[in-house]
Amino acid sequence: MKLFKAGAAAAVSVVLALTATACGSGSDKASDGGGKKDKITIGIKVDQPGLGLKTPDGKYTGFDVDVATYVAKELGYTPEQIEFKQAVSAERENMIANGDVKLVVATYTINDKRKAKVDFAGPYFKAHQDLLVRADDASITKAEDLNKKKLCSVTGSTSAQNIKTKLAPDADLQQLPGYSECLTGLENGSLDALTTDNSILAGFAAQEKNKGKFKLVGLSLSDEPYGIGLKKGDKELQTKVNAALKKMVEDGSWQKAVDTNFGPANYKAEPAPQITEGS
Repeated sequence: MKLFKAGAAAAVSVVLALTATACGSGSDKASDGGGKKDKITIGIKVDQPGLGLKTPDGKYTGFDVDVATYVAKELGYTPEQIEFKQAVSAERENMIANGDVKLVVATYTINDKRKAKVDFAGPYFKAHQDLLVRADDASITKAEDLNKKKLCSVTGSTSAQNIKTKLAPDADLQQLPGYSECLTGLENGSLDALTTDNSILAGFAAQEKNKGKFKLVGLSLSDEPYGIGLKKGDKELQTKVNAALKKMVEDGSWQKAVDTNFGPANYKAEPAPQITEGS
């Protein structure tokens, strides 16, 4: 009887140890001996047409989704082994630090404040901050015109603070959870402008339901180099992701993804930027 109890206790200990090992890694393996990789969890946006959008049938589309899928393939994962998880702007660093995701590919601008908490691979795309206004609004042609007007962006975005601190300090800044909420306010007249990266704005303006309603002002208020976020100090992963991004450009997959996702919006993307992170 004592032997049975000892054996049972040992078995429980092994199970608990294995369970603890599998938690919070952002990716799991089928065995401890370098066996086949089971899945990788990647943070993306789910409400940005052309970049990261979850469709009603549960599929994910957009340029960032294509980049994430390509990088995952180079890391050894099939599309079926990718688990996409929504990464809202204000939670991206926490998701990486907590191990909720292995990578974040979510219009994630590389800057020094974020690099204090996470590392990046890339950049893999360069956007510029712009403004989206109603198609019939001729009162906003430059950033300074936003003073005394209601400006919207999402919580945690760098774009809104850039306007507020540098360009239009008297703008009435409204920070909402998602771009869809900003668009609703812009359409009904409760907001005057939406600011974020021109790539994101172009995606919204090109949606079938929004055609003819909005227009980009056409400003380049900042440079927004998009990087792939990963856990700080993981140089091996950073090197592998950078290699995947370089290969994506070299074999033409990067340009194909740009044409597929941004072409319908008549948005002119810049050429693929030079990779600077990790070098």
